[in-house]
Amino acid sequence: MEDQIRTEFKKNNFVLVEEEQILQKCVTFCINYNLSPSDLVSSWDLYSINRQLELTVSDAHMDAFRQQLQSEQKQAIIEKEQGLHSYTDLTMEELIDGQEDVKEVVPTSPAAQDVLRLELFDATPVTNGKMHSLGKPLELVTPFGQRKDKFVVHSTLNNLPIVDGIKVEQGEEKPDEDMIIKRVQPVKRCSLEVHSSKPASGCMYMYDRIEDKFNFLEDRIMKYSKPLVASQLYEEVVDPSVASQKSIFAVGMICCEEEGRLKEKPIMLQSSVEHSGGQRVRLDLQKLDQFSIFPGQVVGVEGHNPSGHYLIATKIVDYVPLSVPDDEGSRQTKRIALDPDNQIADPSDITSDLSLIIASGPYTTADNMFFEPLSDLLAYAQRKQPQLLVLLGPFIDSEHPEIKKGALNRTYDELFRLEILRRLQDYVEYMGSAARVVLVPSIRDAHHDFVFPQPPFDINVADPHQQITCITNPGIISANKVKIGCCSVDVLKQLSTDLVTRGIKNRMNTLTNHLLSQRSFYPLYPPAEDTPLDLSLAPEALQMTIVPDILIVPSDLTQFVKVLSLEGTKEGEEEVKCMCVNPGRLARGEGGGHFVELNFHGNPDSSSASVIRI
Repeated sequence: MEDQIRTEFKKNNFVLVEEEQILQKCVTFCINYNLSPSDLVSSWDLYSINRQLELTVSDAHMDAFRQQLQSEQKQAIIEKEQGLHSYTDLTMEELIDGQEDVKEVVPTSPAAQDVLRLELFDATPVTNGKMHSLGKPLELVTPFGQRKDKFVVHSTLNNLPIVDGIKVEQGEEKPDEDMIIKRVQPVKRCSLEVHSSKPASGCMYMYDRIEDKFNFLEDRIMKYSKPLVASQLYEEVVDPSVASQKSIFAVGMICCEEEGRLKEKPIMLQSSVEHSGGQRVRLDLQKLDQFSIFPGQVVGVEGHNPSGHYLIATKIVDYVPLSVPDDEGSRQTKRIALDPDNQIADPSDITSDLSLIIASGPYTTADNMFFEPLSDLLAYAQRKQPQLLVLLGPFIDSEHPEIKKGALNRTYDELFRLEILRRLQDYVEYMGSAARVVLVPSIRDAHHDFVFPQPPFDINVADPHQQITCITNPGIISANKVKIGCCSVDVLKQLSTDLVTRGIKNRMNTLTNHLLSQRSFYPLYPPAEDTPLDLSLAPEALQMTIVPDILIVPSDLTQFVKVLSLEGTKEGEEEVKCMCVNPGRLARGEGGGHFVELNFHGNPDSSSASVIRI
């Protein structure tokens, strides 16, 4: 088993510092937690990414790694033993006290009725005999509903003061325990513009041809090489497969010699048809102290090929110069303004200020289909009054145990309309016409098209103010001049699997920065096995025609909010900054997950954000 573990670590490019001690402990972990060597190394890979470690495995991290394995085992046991909960005397006293508090608050005015609706929507469940305080039988009370702390700030960015969004009733100088929280005055409605509408709802797919794949890859290489040459920072692009003693500059796509992970096969550079007829040449990276590459990445390479068999790289250029304008205008990208009632003032008066809450599915816990995390999120949004609520799928998760078992008595579409849309309609009705919601589908949505890029939901609901907007996956919108890019595919996790690095310290920043530098929501090729990439279906939807102010990329990796910079390539050229957001998952197993509250004020440096655990 030690040999197998050692082989798995080497396969994934990990270096064992104290090899004997580490292998002995790893064998113990495999036996105690019933893990195979490959499963153990996969867990270590996730552990190292979450803690932003290098590819060095040290004995100092083994104790913390063991604790992670114990937590995973504990979570697996909890998922099997559904419905179990232990109560202490203190917990029971808190439940009884909470029950009495609910009885005492009896609103009589219309405003107070809104308060009662909010309180019932967000109340901590308590018990009374055989019934739940909200009218549910005790067998429907879940561990998620019994949690003590509802919303906890996990981390913050630019710890600036955030408006709480609630106020006490007028006439009270000091709030007390019996105060009634009233709804704030309606916020100002934000403008909203969708940058693209492709692929459209009801489109046909599964017609992906080899010609479509070829044209897409060739187009990516050419769009990358032209700006590099136009920047006048590099020489003319030449064929890298031709032997030459001189230093040359070539542009091509990183790929494997055969099918498989990049780190397991020789690294190849495939150039364009125009410059080399699509020929591939092996890439030698031994002279580079620092690099980060993955299959499908388009790069510029400076080096020489003395024999015609190996291109010895001395420099890798993995970004598109900002000084070169994008060809968005030439492609005539369709934009749709969603303000039919002319509620927005003159565009010149719109400021780049925006408050939003961002969350990604699943929206219900693994032990039921009650969608309690979604209800709590909407209750929080009712108090905070964001201008925009961005929700990314999956909404009806195909990975949910109940859906996998086929134990539902309703269709997936009925479940989506009853459990998701109805709650959202109640939310916008309660909040008023100023509130807006954006829905982004996921390839894990059981009720929607399993294809990527993905058309928007076709909801067909009565929405006179167009408060609920559905966009494509991926998609770009503008709200109050703030450009927001969204993609619900877990591209960060997929990139982390195939990424080959040297001399890189912060892997999470590197993963996110690859999306911006490649100007693509999904630069990986070939795609992951569970991603139904169809390049015959609006391949331009995968490209970032503009650098967004906020990039939302939900992932199973550790949630974060980061500000990344794209530096200018010429002197005096300003750098472009982007807020990259991974809100995590709103529900994880039988417990709550995370979401992000963000307040954007003109630029990322003056904006603030909080990652909140639910």
